[in-house]
Amino acid sequence: MKRDIKEIVSKMTLEEKAGLCSGLDFWHTKGVERLGVPSIMVTDGPHGLRKQDTSADHLGINDSVPATCFPSGATLACSWDRSLLQKVGTALGEECQAEGVSVILGPAANIKRSPLCGRNFEYFSEDPYLSTEMAANHIKGVQSQGVGTSLKHFAVNNQEHRRLSVDAEVDERTLREIYLASFEGAVKQSQPWTVMCSYNKVNGTYASENEYLLTSILKEEWGHEGFVMSDWGAVDRRENALKAGLELEMPSSNGIGDNRIVQAVKNGELKEEVLDKAVERLLNIIFKAVDNKKEGAVYDREQHHSLARKIAGECMVLLKNEDNILPLKKEGKIAVIGGFVDKYRYQGGGSSHIKPNKLDNAAEELKKAAKGENIVFAKGFSLDNDEVDSKLMEEAKNAAASAETAVIFAGLPDRYESEGYDRSHMRIPDNQIALINAIAEVQKNIVVVLSNGSPIEMPWIGNVKGILEAYLGGEAGAGAIADILFGEVNPSGKLAESFPKKLSDNPSYLNFPGEGDTVEYKEGLFVGYRYYDKKEVETLFPFGYGLSYTTFEYKNITVDKKNITDEEKLVVKVTVKNTGKLTGKEIVQLYVRDVESSVIRPVKELKGFEKVELAAGEEKTVEFVLDKRTFAYYNVDIKDWYVESGDFEILIGSSSKDIYLKDVVNVEGTTAVKKIYTRNSTVGDVMANPQARKLTEELLSSTFGQGTDDSENLGTDMTAMMKDMTLRSILHFGGDKSKEKELDKILEMLNK
Repeated sequence: MKRDIKEIVSKMTLEEKAGLCSGLDFWHTKGVERLGVPSIMVTDGPHGLRKQDTSADHLGINDSVPATCFPSGATLACSWDRSLLQKVGTALGEECQAEGVSVILGPAANIKRSPLCGRNFEYFSEDPYLSTEMAANHIKGVQSQGVGTSLKHFAVNNQEHRRLSVDAEVDERTLREIYLASFEGAVKQSQPWTVMCSYNKVNGTYASENEYLLTSILKEEWGHEGFVMSDWGAVDRRENALKAGLELEMPSSNGIGDNRIVQAVKNGELKEEVLDKAVERLLNIIFKAVDNKKEGAVYDREQHHSLARKIAGECMVLLKNEDNILPLKKEGKIAVIGGFVDKYRYQGGGSSHIKPNKLDNAAEELKKAAKGENIVFAKGFSLDNDEVDSKLMEEAKNAAASAETAVIFAGLPDRYESEGYDRSHMRIPDNQIALINAIAEVQKNIVVVLSNGSPIEMPWIGNVKGILEAYLGGEAGAGAIADILFGEVNPSGKLAESFPKKLSDNPSYLNFPGEGDTVEYKEGLFVGYRYYDKKEVETLFPFGYGLSYTTFEYKNITVDKKNITDEEKLVVKVTVKNTGKLTGKEIVQLYVRDVESSVIRPVKELKGFEKVELAAGEEKTVEFVLDKRTFAYYNVDIKDWYVESGDFEILIGSSSKDIYLKDVVNVEGTTAVKKIYTRNSTVGDVMANPQARKLTEELLSSTFGQGTDDSENLGTDMTAMMKDMTLRSILHFGGDKSKEKELDKILEMLNK
């Protein structure tokens, strides 16, 4: 239905307009009944619907209506599958329509700066390209059902420690290339109806009041058409937040924020036209929600549960498979051990905590998958504490000793990671480590199934033959684990984050979570694999890594052009063949390396990926289309993305470490960067400019005379020494004051 939004706004009182800019209660926006403006409902996500009918909270404390609990964001990202994320989003949209929810709060696209962040289970990746592609497709799926999303938490929210007060200090290039890039693609591709600001400060200003983030970048540069809402309780000074570009404060401020806006307009501190524009943005989304509401909508709970199982099976990552211990044979005796067997951990804690429609039990699913074969169970350890229980340990050892294979369900208990606090270490509980080592004394065939939301250290890795990283697989995750263990599903997930061998290897280690209310991002661009590559630090498992029950061969890389400008597209093709005996899926990853750069850059960066299914013996050609952004870095001087002319390597592999094919293309940058030269410019900088080089050589020659290279007599390389000398210092060494005017003329010519 078409409406004249400006006319509606013009009929509102100042108080009505201010009132629309804050919530009615915990989960609803305000309406203006006399003008036909309705109230709409928003509710928590992002991997399931957390709709609270009665007592409302934002920490998952009180009960919510049953909904499908899909795998968490950390798990979903390991699928590297855009279409799969759209399917999840579509299902979430259907459930929102059935429950009368207009906007679901998610997805969460914050970068995994440290493995200790308590909310990492909600976030996609350490890599901004993978993260933004996952987020974009999640949004497309939800919004295809006429339901809005809230891309969160914008921005630089990478820890839970002091999250409401901490100031994240990050340089501009790192901000752009890592932390904002994770949101940028999602905004530009998918236009989320809303974006949620984070709690923290960014470079001294609260995100809720950060005009540079909310208006200059999000609205003006990226073209976001929806509105910005606060995280719950994130607003400090309401009038400042509105000026900065935050349209909706949530939850209700009980009139406090409304009154501050009214007073700011009345005393001239806030222009009413700023308020009007905010209300227009709000009304556009509110009416879009109303127009897309599907009366009487329902969804098939069983079908969504089956979908959740299929999706979980696509995400889990096979990390180790020594002697092809997996898939398990449906014969002989299997000991299944661990506290997670009966109490499978399938989601994280906090605002994303879902009340599932249905919950698979690991023990039952394993029995069904084994088709009645002999399975014995033992608890092995308690989830309630870290203490070794000798009785449980002995029972587990006896069970393992009596079996051909032991499967241990281990990982991080709920109390170890959650919204609201960070981990202090990367270890699993001591009683689990002790159990794994004890079982290894009586059983050589051990498979560990991990349930965790972020990387862990594995000092016991040499004692086991198989490791399945199940992450947090949602309500049907236990069934998906059984499917993979017994070969009904061929694992195809790949890590969306690096697993360091130990916490101190992580690049943020020395500066996480900061001191007091300040955290400095001193590692800069070098997050995750970018750091491990640059420092040549061996990881436990690299970014992009994951095994399959089949094998793949990469061959025949081609590029459609060897020389391009940054205004042209480059098409890269590669052939992948399934060389094994089972149908499987491979995730082909494309990285780009700038061969020689005048600025600091990572060794390589992910710029493309495709997931392809191949039958045994089948081969397919995978195509990538690369553009300017593929080769560019953010140039802080011109405040834009910039391609430095030169050679770039196109690298194809199955992980950030396993690169199989390479080609080289030359890319010519078309953006001219004006270099300003001064008396304090170095000889090397000036000589790098072909025009400046000739003039400078003439100046040097007239100052020192011909053949002045005295390297041999001085025992040094004069050319290298002079490269970092300033132009003024050259004249001082020359001792001829008349050359000052000559230098001034040269600088004037160069700076025209």
